[in-house]
Amino acid sequence: MLLDETIRVALQAIRVNKLRSLLTALGIIIGVGAVITMIALGTGARKAIEARIQSLGPKLLTIFPGQSFMGGIANNNRVSLTIDDDTALAAGARYIGAIVPELTRNLQVQRGGQNINTNVVGTTPNYVPVHDYTMTAGRMFTPGEDEARRRYAVLGSSVPDMFNANGSAMIGQEIQIRGIPFEIIGILSEKGSQGFNNPDEQILIPLQTARYRIMGTDRLRSITAQVDDVKDMNLAMIEIERVLRREHKIRPAAENDFQIRRQTDILAAFQDTTATFGFLLAGIAAVSLIVGGIGIMNIMLVSVTERTREIGVRKALGATRQNILLQFLVEAMVLCLIGGTAGVVLGSIGAIVLSKVAHWNTAITLFSIFLAFVFSAVVGIFFGIYPARRAASLDPIEALRYE
Repeated sequence: MLLDETIRVALQAIRVNKLRSLLTALGIIIGVGAVITMIALGTGARKAIEARIQSLGPKLLTIFPGQSFMGGIANNNRVSLTIDDDTALAAGARYIGAIVPELTRNLQVQRGGQNINTNVVGTTPNYVPVHDYTMTAGRMFTPGEDEARRRYAVLGSSVPDMFNANGSAMIGQEIQIRGIPFEIIGILSEKGSQGFNNPDEQILIPLQTARYRIMGTDRLRSITAQVDDVKDMNLAMIEIERVLRREHKIRPAAENDFQIRRQTDILAAFQDTTATFGFLLAGIAAVSLIVGGIGIMNIMLVSVTERTREIGVRKALGATRQNILLQFLVEAMVLCLIGGTAGVVLGSIGAIVLSKVAHWNTAITLFSIFLAFVFSAVVGIFFGIYPARRAASLDPIEALRYE
């Protein structure tokens, strides 16, 4: 019964001083809300990257041009990948199921009176299945149309928006690439931005058309290889290295003049950066929680001073040191838990708003809510101990004399 009475007195003190209690809990509300929002941002970013890895294809290897070496020293001449390298890989690599060459340039594209600068990619029809695209409208060009150097264009999902047009309605219309008319025959599904590169803003045209009619070169920006089985990734990389070293006539002791990268390796850097940024934001939010805890301690100390005579009366009537200690600890913990609850609601609303308005990836987890509650309770106990001990240590006679 004495414990119930102690808790009831603590809660009554909070109800009597509603404004002071609200201001006391405000620091915790802001801190917990910030923790929930920041963890939601970090979790959402991590899940988005994991989804991106799956959408790009965990079985893909990308080959880029490197540098040539002389005497173990890299010179400034970049060695180019060519269509012959693509042909050699398609013929001589056993662990590779599909090869996609990419001949790429940033070019001016016109439609009517509109003019944009975007990435034009000369490639083959298997670009769509290898990169896990679907056609939201129209179709992809065929191998026969590639060999015939047809002037067909397949637009990324964001290109119609760049022309302020409807994607489906653009099928059959013409655009001009470097002044040469191309018929739009398809619209790709959305893939999403990849750092500085947004594949949704690119335009695909047949490889042979790009080589002979637009760009006038057989030098590729990259070659994408799809491995038959994830378990064979290392064998496929060794095989690609063997074929390209032979094609480039590289001596046994010389360095490679090309680079082979996995899609997962490329995005791992983004994942690490996102994780570091998430920890940084969570740390900043934790600091705000600590500041809120300090505010609670300050207000509780003021409360102890204001209620000195009350404490003296309670002690004179038989309240023990433990009763007074528990009363002030309960006040601090209740304030923190109320602030934690309000903070969870505020942080969840903030995460939803960022997702809907700013289109950021957010994900609220039960772990983050549990962590916020635990942290707010710990803050209440930690910063409530000193004021509670100070109240409990007051001499009842001196307390009754206090004015």
